[in-house]
Amino acid sequence: MPKKILIADDAKDIVEVLKYNLDKEGYEVSISFDGIEAIRKANKDIDLIILDVMMPKLDGIETCKKLKQNPETRDIPIIFLTAKNTEIDEVLGLEIGADDYLIKPVSIRRLLARVKTILRRNEQTEISKEEILILDDIEIDPKNYTVKIKSKEISFPKKEFETLLFLVKNKERIVSREMILDSVWGSDVYVGARTIDVHIRKIREKLLEYGDRIETIKGVGYRFRE
Repeated sequence: MPKKILIADDAKDIVEVLKYNLDKEGYEVSISFDGIEAIRKANKDIDLIILDVMMPKLDGIETCKKLKQNPETRDIPIIFLTAKNTEIDEVLGLEIGADDYLIKPVSIRRLLARVKTILRRNEQTEISKEEILILDDIEIDPKNYTVKIKSKEISFPKKEFETLLFLVKNKERIVSREMILDSVWGSDVYVGARTIDVHIRKIREKLLEYGDRIETIKGVGYRFRE
């Protein structure tokens, strides 16, 4: 079965170019020209969404937030496209759950490479799902991407969840930011160290009284303590 990709961008010329090249690679492509239409077309059968940040009716950031709040669409990988080029935009996009971030004008070769990498990594994640992990009052379910504290479910966007899962799997071991980046984002996706720090800060907040189990090792990285 061909992988299904949804493109959401109000620039019709860009949509046509992207669709043409993705069609050539054998993907099944659907399109939308605003955020509301993208949300309507997104469903559990979509394998990846290419999402423009600046769109009418509902911008890409808000569209991404709504997709990540919906249990049916929250695990769909998202690549942001934007004409902006600032660290704040990058951190915001990745913080709310996007998997990658490309600046316009987009290199088709680079985009296709990122699409293949993200789809392959998503398949490997599906295959490697494990049993529920329990640490005192923290319950982590890799299969359903859920975290419960004292039986109450806490919302974790995909990247925050995968970062927490990586730390817990390596508990009592010091892991560098580079190790987290490679495991969660992949070695060929560039994100800065600040992105990791933002994710760790939010994870600590959501873990409540258990947040201090994530220990900062100055100049090195982090460690999840028993």
